[in-house]
Amino acid sequence: MSAVTARRERLRGGSVLQGHMRGFTARAGITLLAITTVSIFLMPLVFMVATAFKDQSQLTAPGAPLYPAQPETFEYEGEQYPVFDVPDVDGTIRAWALIEAHREDSVFVDPANPDAGPITWVGRWRTLEQHWAFSLNTGNFANAWDTVNFPRLFFNTFAIAGLSTLFAVVSAICVAYGFSRFRFPGRNGLFVVMLATIILPFQVTLVPSYAVYLAFGWIGTWWPLIIPHAFANAYNVFLLRQYFLTIPRELDEAAMIDGAGPLRILRSIIVPQAIPAIVAVSLFHFFFAWNEYFLPLVYLQSEPDLQPLSVGLARFNALYSQEPTLIQAAAIMAMALPVVVFFLAQRAFMRGVVFGGVEK
Repeated sequence: MSAVTARRERLRGGSVLQGHMRGFTARAGITLLAITTVSIFLMPLVFMVATAFKDQSQLTAPGAPLYPAQPETFEYEGEQYPVFDVPDVDGTIRAWALIEAHREDSVFVDPANPDAGPITWVGRWRTLEQHWAFSLNTGNFANAWDTVNFPRLFFNTFAIAGLSTLFAVVSAICVAYGFSRFRFPGRNGLFVVMLATIILPFQVTLVPSYAVYLAFGWIGTWWPLIIPHAFANAYNVFLLRQYFLTIPRELDEAAMIDGAGPLRILRSIIVPQAIPAIVAVSLFHFFFAWNEYFLPLVYLQSEPDLQPLSVGLARFNALYSQEPTLIQAAAIMAMALPVVVFFLAQRAFMRGVVFGGVEK
């Protein structure tokens, strides 16, 4: 091999190495950015979980760690003594139990080696920091469960969300089927008008709707939260119509040849083919109804026994604002069911986002 060829091989090897280094640097940068972004988004959730497992006294204790913990104590000769972080003569911080407190010197014992006997430490013990041990206080969840009446709130929320989801999905299937399969005058115009209702703020219709429901005698009942969903939501109709359009019309025509009518085609052809879309729309609407706060607050203000979880939690927060550990424990229990449902149906949920291209 000549000297020129060897030099070319070295240059080529150097270029390949530089390419790998640039790729590695780019991937590392993107990964670091992703980890930073995820950490920022998860920080409130981590704070909520940590606070839910803390003791109330830890929140106001000076020098308390950020994680759930309890001041550590040690039993020595039948007595409980507090444990402090004590600097040893070599500068090492040691966790020792204070058994005799004096102004200028104190007597400690090492919990790791109590047989070594008392240790005299020169210094003011009040300057020492309390030693904390990791501890989970699960009693906050039991107290919140008994205080908030969670079984009743869960039942109300599940009933409102479940019934409204059932009506919303059934009505959306029927309307989307009409817009995707039938040709009639003004079809496109009606579809545009229906989509335009998405940008109409609900505050605009709040007062007229309240007047109508008041005339019906529905204030203080679940009906204002359920019945309106039986008239097809524009989001749901749009998502289902887009999916129905992807189903070949040849299937409809084959069913017509066999004598099937429009309802039979919807029930036997369209719905089975659109199960992923229907599941996604159901999840969208269920989570929307589960987290709804303002309308239940307006219509169920005078009926605490009929209020859903969102309103019940707000009332609980107002009454126990001085006990954030109970508030965070109640919040975790409230979000447990939606989180479980989301992870069980994660694939269908993501598929719904992909085919619809929008989120509710």
